[in-house]
Amino acid sequence: MANTKSALKNARKARTRMLSNRQVKSRLKTLERQFNACLDNNDEEAARKASAEFISALDRAAKSSIIHRNKATRKKASCTKKIARIGQPASNVEQEHAPKESTAEDLEESTEKGLAES
Repeated sequence: MANTKSALKNARKARTRMLSNRQVKSRLKTLERQFNACLDNNDEEAARKASAEFISALDRAAKSSIIHRNKATRKKASCTKKIARIGQPASNVEQEHAPKESTAEDLEESTEKGLAES
C-alpha cells in the first residue's frame, strides 16, 4: 500500500485511468466484432459504416496512447483490405495470391524480348 499522500493520489489516478482505458479497449473489440459480422453477412453498406466507426475509434485510441499507433495502422489497413474485397468475386481473391503459371507463350515472348534487346 502507498505510504505518502502523493503515492495514494497516484494510485487513485492509475486506477481511474486503467478503468477508462479498459472501456476504450473493450469498445474497440466490440467494433471489430461488429465489422467482421457485417463482412460475414456480406452486407457491404453496413460493413462500410462499421469500418468507418472502427477506424475512427482506432485513431482516437492511438492518439491518446491507449493502443500503439502501429497496431492502429495495422488494423486499419486490414480493415480497408477486407472492404476492398467485398465487391470482388471469390475467384479473383484466390487468384491474387496464387502464383502465376508460366506458359509456353510467355516463355517465347520473354525470349523474343531478350533477343530484340541485344
